[in-house]
Amino acid sequence: MSRARTTKKSAPQKSAAPTIIDITVASRAWTRSLRGAKAVCRRAASAALGKPGKPVELSILLTSDRASRKLNALYRGKDKPTNVLSFPAGDPLMLGDIAVAYGVTAREAKTERKTLTAHLSHLVVHGVLHLLGYDHENEKDAVAMERRERKILADLGIADPYAPAASAAARRRR
Repeated sequence: MSRARTTKKSAPQKSAAPTIIDITVASRAWTRSLRGAKAVCRRAASAALGKPGKPVELSILLTSDRASRKLNALYRGKDKPTNVLSFPAGDPLMLGDIAVAYGVTAREAKTERKTLTAHLSHLVVHGVLHLLGYDHENEKDAVAMERRERKILADLGIADPYAPAASAAARRRR
C-alpha cells in the first residue's frame, strides 16, 4: 500500500515594500574620483533606512560646490558650500532630497584622513537620518543622532566618524 505524499503549502511571502532611491550625478568630479559613487550612496541610504517596511522614496544629488553654495544660500541663508544638505518633503512616502557637494566632501575626507567612500557614506547616512527626523540642534539630539550614525556605519564596516581625530573637524562643520 503506498501513501500519497502531501505537501504543506506555505503561506505566500509578503514582498518587501519598494524603496526607491533616485541618485543623480550632476558633477563629473564624483564619477572621476569615485567610480561607484551611486552604489556607495544606495548602500548607505538603504542602511540608514533600515529593514524594509513601508514604501519610501528619496533623491540624492551628487553635485558641485558651486551648486551646493547656491542651495545653501537659497534655503539656509548661508552663502557658502556645505558638505550635505537635506530637504525633508514632509510626506511619509516621499522622504525628501539630499545634496552632497563634491569639493567640500573630498577636502574633508582628506583632512580627516578618510576615504572618499567612507566620508560619502557617512554624509548620506547623516542626510537620510535628517529626512527621518533626526537633528543635532541640541546636545541631547546630537548624541542620539551620532549614536545612530555610528551603529549604521559600523554595520557597513566604516570606522566611527566621531572618533577623537575626526571629532573636532566634524563638529566644526556644524
